[in-house]
Amino acid sequence: MEQEADSAYKLLLSCPHGFSSSQVSVVFDGSYDRVPHPDTNLENSISEIWDSRVQNNKSLFNGQKFRYGGHIMRGEGGSSVESHVCLHLGLTDYRTFVGTNLNPLWEKFLVPSEVHKYADHVCLASFYPHYCKYSVELGDDVIQCQHTASPLGNGAVVETSDKKILLLQRSNNVGEFPGHFVFPGGHPEPQDAGITSHPCGSTDSEFINHKVSQEMFDSITREVVEEIGVPSESLIELENMASKMPGCHQGGFALYKLMVEAMNNIP
Repeated sequence: MEQEADSAYKLLLSCPHGFSSSQVSVVFDGSYDRVPHPDTNLENSISEIWDSRVQNNKSLFNGQKFRYGGHIMRGEGGSSVESHVCLHLGLTDYRTFVGTNLNPLWEKFLVPSEVHKYADHVCLASFYPHYCKYSVELGDDVIQCQHTASPLGNGAVVETSDKKILLLQRSNNVGEFPGHFVFPGGHPEPQDAGITSHPCGSTDSEFINHKVSQEMFDSITREVVEEIGVPSESLIELENMASKMPGCHQGGFALYKLMVEAMNNIP
């Protein structure tokens, strides 16, 4: 399926046949945490925006989130090896998400294109002192968004037995996409995986990575159970509502259509 150049979303990974939990792994490490922006005033705006939002909406709550720091895909493109994706995750929080990704000045948090387009040839330390770890091994999206919270979210496309798709309308009293139509979902929660910080010393990293990976699958089940309790008249034609959804949920709809197309093509 073609994606428009001016689309509100970008599919970083297309998996029309889906992935089982055995095909998804995680590397959870502090190297995938957000890098503070070198502009002190811009960095200070994170707290200013959060404090202002909380002042106007006492229901806002700050909590830890997993931060998306890239992925590695194996076994794609007709390979005989079973497809597998490894997600690179760090830690962030909702406050930083509101102050970076949802900041009116969010574009200023992005690494300028004249910097990240040379990532295949030079280390970013040439442009941003002390950021040498962001070099040739990272993709453009990861480099460009190194100063944003970029929390890992989740969403479920719920199809009923009569082929309807369920959408929810968000309250106007929330910090993210108030009033928008969205799929059931939210975020995997570090605290539900027993994580409050990055491990130190000889902690079993493989065990922790497995807990984080499992939380990704457990969390979407929780979200669906908690959020779906709507009357039948709320089941609507998804095609007509997609334009009213935030870009990230439009991306979810695009993935759903890819999955349906893939299932229809199975002999």
